[in-house]
Amino acid sequence: MDWKSHRVDALLEQALLEDKAVSDATTNITIDQNLRASASIIARQEMVVAGLGAVPRLLEIFARLDPRPAAHTRFDVVSHPEIFDGVRVRKGQILAVIRHNARVLLSCERVILNLMQHLSGIATLTRQYVDAIQGTKARVLDTRKTVPGMRALEKYAVLCGGGTNHRLDLSSGILIKNNHISLGGGLRAALTNALEKRKPGNRIEVEVRTQKELEEALEYGAEAILLDNMTPAQVQTSVERIRKEDRWIPIEASGGIVLDNIRAYAEAGADFISVGALTHSAKAADISMRIVAEPA
Repeated sequence: MDWKSHRVDALLEQALLEDKAVSDATTNITIDQNLRASASIIARQEMVVAGLGAVPRLLEIFARLDPRPAAHTRFDVVSHPEIFDGVRVRKGQILAVIRHNARVLLSCERVILNLMQHLSGIATLTRQYVDAIQGTKARVLDTRKTVPGMRALEKYAVLCGGGTNHRLDLSSGILIKNNHISLGGGLRAALTNALEKRKPGNRIEVEVRTQKELEEALEYGAEAILLDNMTPAQVQTSVERIRKEDRWIPIEASGGIVLDNIRAYAEAGADFISVGALTHSAKAADISMRIVAEPA
């Protein structure tokens, strides 16, 4: 993750502005402006870490927003060499220690924790799905079901959990879904137009819900198939049919897939299994920050 990219920079800055971190009314009147402190970021559950790289970047952006000298003092963010984004940690482990001006730490605490809790929650849930299909050839995909404005970071968290990113946005690939078929004059017309007008290198994936739709998609040249809302048995039947083609066609399963049944879909032969829950239903990880004054 490029934490200094324009997209991420703007997102992190907006988070600090939203919280009016520079105008922290409580901290600014109760804490000595010259006090230095040490903040320990602590995992309160077993989890997969994501978002550590955002910590120093948030402190740098805070300094950009705050003209006061305290925000521009030296700071350090230190973590154990074995603690990094994507690693699984135990309850009670310290993820990082920040040494900085006490006011800055208090003013940035909530934004740092909100971000790390959210991203680590996604990474942790993703790892559970990945572990559930271990030993099969299938890979877990994310979707575009993300919080508006947060997609780049949420998809990064999926990678931290061992998942695979699907399309980043609508320009990243061609996926003909039910509404495209309905509004585009039917599957044959939509697929024919896509094959004729696509940019070089764009593979065309078609969503199908029935065996009839699958046959039509294969007949008219679909290059990848999304099996939508099928049972594992229906997926297996569809996989067997697709594998009879004389060309390699990636197969994705999607819809109604949860931890309890994802292995059945993997064993049915799907190459990819997309799970919207990775980003839209992940529970925030339990992470806290303990701040103590450093000796004078």
